[in-house]
Amino acid sequence: MPAPLQNVTHACFGLSYLLALGLELARLRWPRPAYRVAGLAFGAAGLVAHSLFLAYHHPSPAAPYGALLTVAWVLAVFSFYGALHHGRQAWAVFVLPLVLGLLALAFVSQPAPDDPSPGLPGWLTGDRFWGAVHGILLVLAAVGVSVGFLASVMYLIQAGRLRAKANPLGGLKMLSLERLEAMNRRAVNAAFPLLTLGLLLGAVLSGQSADPAGSWLSLKALGTVGLWVVFLVLFYLRYAAHVPGRRLAVLTVAAFGLMVVVLAANHPFAPGGGP
Repeated sequence: MPAPLQNVTHACFGLSYLLALGLELARLRWPRPAYRVAGLAFGAAGLVAHSLFLAYHHPSPAAPYGALLTVAWVLAVFSFYGALHHGRQAWAVFVLPLVLGLLALAFVSQPAPDDPSPGLPGWLTGDRFWGAVHGILLVLAAVGVSVGFLASVMYLIQAGRLRAKANPLGGLKMLSLERLEAMNRRAVNAAFPLLTLGLLLGAVLSGQSADPAGSWLSLKALGTVGLWVVFLVLFYLRYAAHVPGRRLAVLTVAAFGLMVVVLAANHPFAPGGGP
């Protein structure tokens, strides 16, 4: 790997995202094109640095550190794309705080320093492969939950704004309640099968571990099962009980909180993957 990539650190993309968020917030108060252009530039710079960091360090998605960094990267892509194509809407204002929060969790959960010149990703070889596949499925499910969470937060704010006949976001517009509810529904529908596959693969890996009972009693395993149950409740309320969108949005926010606990918890199948 080129030596310059060693100089790409958390601060490079973290500060870029933070400056992009600051510029987006400034645009809420002073809707000028310069703030939008500068915000997009810093967002793009952060995304490039984030991508280079992952390409060089390739952390395992089965470990909390790698999972949080990867989910944050996907959401950063989501934020940049949304800000680019929905310029009049407060898009990055909602997504970037979530990206920064996940990066903060990743920073505090990073493993102890090891070989500064990593070669082939260790999680692609040997017994760790299926654990990494399990982690990737959970990461993809987490992306879906995160998108559902963002749609739910925007839905709750938009619904409150319409009831109060107020516009707390200044001149920027938001998506309609119908589009936000559809985004939430699609995100949850996509995340549930991924979470189910990840849970089933985790059950197989648990049966092959030295301490199956201990694996299932870990915080990550219990949290994943709990998250799956919450998804079942969401599906029942949406398609059988036909609960209003506001209540579904609140439950999706709760599911996101549980998902963060699952991502940050140490993985019983990833040796050395914890803090």
